Amino acid sequence: DILGGYHFERIFPRDERNEARTREAGLHLWYKVKFDENADLHEAARKLSLLGEISAVQGNHRIKRAYDAKRLKTFMSNAAAQRLSATRAAEDDIDFSGLGLPFEADPALKYQWHYNNTGDYSFKENNPDAKVVAGCDVNCVEAWKMCTGDPSIVVAVLDEGVMYTHPDLEANMWKNDGEVLNAGKDADGNGYEDDVYGYNFVFETGVISWDDINDTGHGTHVAGVIAAQNNNGIGISSIAGGNGDIPGVKIMSCQIFSGNTVSNSLATVRAIKYAADNGAVICQNSWGYTAGTISETDWKNGTYSALTRAIQYFNKYAGLDENGNQTGPMAGGIVVFAAGNDASNENCYPAADANVVSVGALSYLGTPSYYTNYGKWVSMSAPGGDLMLSNACLLYTSPSPR
Repeated sequence: DILGGYHFERIFPRDERNEARTREAGLHLWYKVKFDENADLHEAARKLSLLGEISAVQGNHRIKRAYDAKRLKTFMSNAAAQRLSATRAAEDDIDFSGLGLPFEADPALKYQWHYNNTGDYSFKENNPDAKVVAGCDVNCVEAWKMCTGDPSIVVAVLDEGVMYTHPDLEANMWKNDGEVLNAGKDADGNGYEDDVYGYNFVFETGVISWDDINDTGHGTHVAGVIAAQNNNGIGISSIAGGNGDIPGVKIMSCQIFSGNTVSNSLATVRAIKYAADNGAVICQNSWGYTAGTISETDWKNGTYSALTRAIQYFNKYAGLDENGNQTGPMAGGIVVFAAGNDASNENCYPAADANVVSVGALSYLGTPSYYTNYGKWVSMSAPGGDLMLSNACLLYTSPSPR
């Protein structure tokens, strides 16, 4: 009577292995309702909220990528990286031989200032007044001496699709051995068909894509920073890509963007729960709502509660089996969000949510990148590059040129 004709279905598909904890978390109570597109959304939500059986109603909000979607990632072949390494070795004079690295440096490591910033980088040629700050990095060299990546750790990348055939990534991709690509069936019973390397939540398919003409390559970029294969003589080195003998962490591609197709909160909440239920213990996100558009009151009063519930579900259940036993490297998961790129100190959600780790961006000067959001709600900052400073971007993996 309220909506006229409608379609009604569970947001989170039934997965017998995890149905008990899905119900414990109350996620089985969330439904998607589709109705006449000419109906007034806010009026329909108001009327539905009056029903005693319904405790929360929210719209399927659009989300935006927390990076410039118009800026395509620049492709650099391995041969070009090798030439760059050879021609600029003398001028940069960055020698890793005395640092005790547990693997051979890949060709582009010399230019990954965000891993080991010696203060000697040649950015100063184009920025004569810039003072490259030695130590403005993530201290990777010391971390590598303890661990170069643990293959029991699965990182879900919620972004554009990850190029899982990339020669610097394919060895470190998560793979669901219970599924077969393009088989057209849910072989492992988790509610998702053909999800071998993750799932495409944009088009509801197990086929991960990265070749839309309007894709930026950002999903592959992020995956490479995390787990490009180290010690293989190709491209970049990564934070947790192994050492050649021991593989690195595994990347699960949870695709929530594809070209200019508008993504929404429905895709994100399903992706976060999917990641927790399929082995991920870290959930990486480069998306959100524009800073200042959502107040703390609106966020906490239930308007976005499906998303907060999904984040809390990941925090609690990632790394655990259906019986609550720890099967992953840790009990419970960590959700990481980019602080956002609005150059604002106003709250940017979901990054400002208390249940996530939010990360702002720094330049090689140790100063905030020109675009980064900032404020007391930001958990930490890390090198993110700065397009206002010549040559100050980060090197990363990229899909092949189009």
